[in-house]
Amino acid sequence: MTSSTRKALRSKVEEKRGLLVPGAFNALSAKIIADQGFEAVYLTGAGLTNMYYAMPDIAFIGLNDVAEHTARIRDAVDIPLIVDADTGFGNALNVRHTVRTLERAGADAIQLEDQVFPKRCGHFSGKSVAPLEEMLTKIAAAADARVDPDFLIIARTDSRAVHGFDHAIERAHRFAEAGADILFVEAVESIDEVRRLPQLFALPLLVNIVIGGKTPVSGADELARLGYGIVLYANAALQGAVAGMQRALGVLKSNGRLDENPALVAPFAERQRLVDKPFYDALEKKYAS
Repeated sequence: MTSSTRKALRSKVEEKRGLLVPGAFNALSAKIIADQGFEAVYLTGAGLTNMYYAMPDIAFIGLNDVAEHTARIRDAVDIPLIVDADTGFGNALNVRHTVRTLERAGADAIQLEDQVFPKRCGHFSGKSVAPLEEMLTKIAAAADARVDPDFLIIARTDSRAVHGFDHAIERAHRFAEAGADILFVEAVESIDEVRRLPQLFALPLLVNIVIGGKTPVSGADELARLGYGIVLYANAALQGAVAGMQRALGVLKSNGRLDENPALVAPFAERQRLVDKPFYDALEKKYAS
């Protein structure tokens, strides 16, 4: 499956038609994303940190956390899977290990960023970026480490917030020369910057729409017309899940009961459908006989 999903992802991204990709924070959220008809899913480091540890996105997770959830999501869905690998969990040698580990776990692409460790959410203040040569060695190591040539390397720069838009553009060009397949300039801050980016690069670009973040929200159709390869909503599912839990539990706290109201909770039958209960019922019947 991974070979075919990698080829499919590469083809979709190279079309530059604004592939709309939501972020997942566990296997069930990935299953819902696939069930809703999305063509790819992204394992979000911020979402994993928030939902798995109830902590902010400031480098509390490690490679083992990411690899474990990559494997779980890969087992749950058959659409392409992009994985947030933060800074690669170390230097170029660590990046090599990260790529080999996540490729085996079922990732079809990984994202590496140029922040210094400990990294922080791209839409937080107080970020710092590593020296350019350090990031270039990481990208080169990642490209060399992959076994499948269709395994994609997404190179992200956070330099826009630190050194400005032009510096971020210069870095991204160097990332392309180092072997990146997709470029990602994080946290651009104006519609003009969003519109300019695809005109400046031959490689596909990823734009990250963080609801409440620094980048202005644009529609997927408009971003596709501009020529973006990927339109990422890394934490839309997380924010929706949090809002849904708060609504349902608020009603429970106020009323002392919570009925099967589809406006507040997924029906029992829908929950069983999403986790393939009928499939396992059939298996149980097969082996019992």
